[in-house]
Amino acid sequence: MPANPQITIITLNVNGMNSPIKRRAEEERLELGKDIKMPGSPQVTVITLNMNGMNSPIKRRQIAEWIRIQNPTICCLQETHMKRVDTHKVRIKGWSKTFWASTDRKKAGVAIMISDKAKAKIDLIKRDREGNYILLKGTLDNEEISLINMYAPNNIAPKFLMEKLGELKEEIDSKTILV
Repeated sequence: MPANPQITIITLNVNGMNSPIKRRAEEERLELGKDIKMPGSPQVTVITLNMNGMNSPIKRRQIAEWIRIQNPTICCLQETHMKRVDTHKVRIKGWSKTFWASTDRKKAGVAIMISDKAKAKIDLIKRDREGNYILLKGTLDNEEISLINMYAPNNIAPKFLMEKLGELKEEIDSKTILV
């Protein structure tokens, strides 16, 4: 990957897979891909999804299909509400690199999924016990990268973000993507 790869980030709140916001995001993704992808410069696409729970097998299948269609490089899931013991239920063909931060209860929960099409090597994983953030450090297509997927509860978001980012300050640098 060259020093200045193109990065597209799309954020969605997914409560229903047939929602207008999903359709709008699909249209915008196609337009964004046409507008900013430059010849000779690989594109890293990061999609973030606020799941509002992933315990339904039907919802997991819909999400898996939608991710395959969107074909991003990285997919960050928030509010998965998956217990640690249940994360194995989320399997998407072509996405064998999946990293979770979950609790023993059905609340919070985040995940970072990296497509098999990207050459990824993860050297460090940090996560909190409440399932509010996960940090990955390593390389993506031979370039150093840090990814932080963080879910901040609305009622305390600013305070929470400052506290958690303070805890992670040693790991944050100019190559950090915070979702």
